[in-house]
Amino acid sequence: MRKFTLKQLRYFVVAGELSSVTQAARRLHVSQPSISSAIQQIEESMGLQLFVRHHAQGLSLTPTGKQLLLRARQLLHDAEGLEKFAASLGEEIGGELRLVAFPTFAPVFLPQLLRRFADRHPAVSLYCDEMTQVDIVRGLGQGDYELAFIYDLQIPEGIDFTPLYHFPPYAVVAADHPLSQRESVTLKELTTHPMVMLDWPLSREYFLSIFTQHGLSPRVAHRVKSMEMLRGLVANGFGFSLFNIPLNAFESSGGNQLKALTLEDEARPLRLGIACLRGLRLAPAAEAMYLLAADIQGQSTAFAQPAAEPPSE
Repeated sequence: MRKFTLKQLRYFVVAGELSSVTQAARRLHVSQPSISSAIQQIEESMGLQLFVRHHAQGLSLTPTGKQLLLRARQLLHDAEGLEKFAASLGEEIGGELRLVAFPTFAPVFLPQLLRRFADRHPAVSLYCDEMTQVDIVRGLGQGDYELAFIYDLQIPEGIDFTPLYHFPPYAVVAADHPLSQRESVTLKELTTHPMVMLDWPLSREYFLSIFTQHGLSPRVAHRVKSMEMLRGLVANGFGFSLFNIPLNAFESSGGNQLKALTLEDEARPLRLGIACLRGLRLAPAAEAMYLLAADIQGQSTAFAQPAAEPPSE
């Protein structure tokens, strides 16, 4: 059985992604016969047809070709990571690290974490985006990011999730709200007041589930797309809301106009953690960030509780 090389596999992947031998040759700066020969070598080695050839060198992947493309991408990524890791042994970790975080988490925790990481690994170029949970999972799957900071909300089977903290939900009202003199409140009492809801995918389902778990339904008066608008409406008396990031994390954004109330009813906390594709061999920079983030799991913080012992559900 003839074997094929990583270079030939890379030629196959690029040709499959572009559906063209010509475009693959241009991107890789090699001749078209080199691309065609690599594909033929792999097909002969496997005894399978990976492409359907069309006129003018157009290609379309067969079902077998699509399966191999997914595995080949992972293999090439692993090989690249191994090469970077070997090059970094005994040397300073460098390269680029792309992260993504849930917007409620990003401004509260990430700047401090990034500062600690940058101090330890100044040669690494850091890039961080903020997205909703659905878009974060899609970005991980597409290879746009190596690591993500997300909540434990409908995490797909192919994502590895390491919990760091858990955040119990609580109610928030304006300083002059009728409930502002209370220290705690029941969910039933909240349903008699209008609610301002954070209308993000999965977030809205989570906050609504807190009520439906007890057979209740809140009076949603306003749906917003940002934490700034949420805090602003609540602070100006348009209704209560539910938070899970502690209120003192928002003091610099007018948090002193708000009052936090403990929920007297049982409500599932959210666990925040770090995630990556299952089975992915992290590059040295990503592995260093993963270890640093996991290291804070047992450390105390003013904003959350360690998730070493997640609450029973």
